[in-house]
Amino acid sequence: MDGTVYKICSKAALTEARAKGGFEGSSDDLHDGFIHFSSAEQLEGTLTKHFAGEANLVLLAVNTERLGERLQWEPSRGGEVFPHPYGPLDLGVVLWVEPLTLGADGRYRLPARVLP
Repeated sequence: MDGTVYKICSKAALTEARAKGGFEGSSDDLHDGFIHFSSAEQLEGTLTKHFAGEANLVLLAVNTERLGERLQWEPSRGGEVFPHPYGPLDLGVVLWVEPLTLGADGRYRLPARVLP
């Protein structure tokens, strides 16, 4: 699979990653041994299931070619195939970062350039 994949994390985690020179992953990522990413089509479900109501989130976009062989597409919730890069994420491969905002309805607003 080709294209762009996305990582959701807190602004604090991104700030820490920038200070360290790379993103090692959230506690869930570290526990599972890979970094949880989503495709554009999977973002809303990931936000609802894992980040409901959280503030101060950012969205990182990464081109799949930049991840190379470290990126594996593997079955996860409901058998759906998700992108999982193994190892720390070099922030040099990040295409862009944008904040995620919560609307009055409690749903996140994805940047227009992400909409599938």
